[in-house]
Amino acid sequence: MAKKQVQQAPENIEAVTKTEAFIDKYKKHIVYGVCAIIVVAAAIIGYTQFISKPRAQKANEALFRCETYFQADNYDKALNGDGQGCVGFLKVIDEYGCTDAANLAKLYAGICYAQTDKWQEAADMLEDFSLQDDAIISPTALAALGNVYANLGDNEKAIKTLLKAAKTADNASLTPTFLLQAGELYEAEGKPEKALELYQEIKNEYVNSMAFQEIDKYIERVKQ
Repeated sequence: MAKKQVQQAPENIEAVTKTEAFIDKYKKHIVYGVCAIIVVAAAIIGYTQFISKPRAQKANEALFRCETYFQADNYDKALNGDGQGCVGFLKVIDEYGCTDAANLAKLYAGICYAQTDKWQEAADMLEDFSLQDDAIISPTALAALGNVYANLGDNEKAIKTLLKAAKTADNASLTPTFLLQAGELYEAEGKPEKALELYQEIKNEYVNSMAFQEIDKYIERVKQ
């Protein structure tokens, strides 16, 4: 018996297309604010090397060597080491588990996995990262996790995590970026009214942000 061909409804095709477009757009830009992470991390290392206990200092030094490969986009060596001076983020986590450096290594490792399309490993690592009371590193970690969920196909979880990232950041740089991502996912889910709420929030409250410069086209799109 010949197999019957199942034709998708146009609206279903459009929803799938939007979701795929979102994933394609963001999967290589999962590290919004990653430069800020590197700067802050470097400051943390520079400070703790003078006041920390020897074990924590060794962890910081090991993390710094891994960061060099991370900044060069060499994610394999950043994760697993180079067999010489760099042990890799995974070894830092394993050997220095209770230090701040090991916690930060989980964030770096999660991003490394995401940048190499290992989405489940990225999710596991980012979920294990302990959030801190800060306005840069923790919100960026949440946003990275939200993008990972989107790539795993869990848009509902992705939206929830991105909105949490936006609230945690609470600043004119990161918050509108994360709101915009969440809005696009709402569109992909066929919820334009939810997306519009977020776009209007950007337009009304973040007039000095980069997202504000192009928000009108998003608003116009969901209103059509």
